[in-house]
Amino acid sequence: LALIVGVFYFLMIRPQRKRQQEHQQLMVELKRGDRVITAGGIYGVIESLSEDNIVIKVESGATMRVARGSVALKQER
Repeated sequence: LALIVGVFYFLMIRPQRKRQQEHQQLMVELKRGDRVITAGGIYGVIESLSEDNIVIKVESGATMRVARGSVALKQER
């Protein structure tokens, strides 16, 4: 039983916690001018940030307000 719990922890729980910590670190490091991709697949550049949302400028020049947690990735330049 302990072996099953150990395997379950290393295959499911530990990787999920690591992803959560990486995402939390990404949220802390976001700044104006960063290129990001949202969870919905929208590419944009951060125009402004607040505590719980960000405003991104998309390729067409339009701006969008999205939840800060919806940022999935930060693009490298």
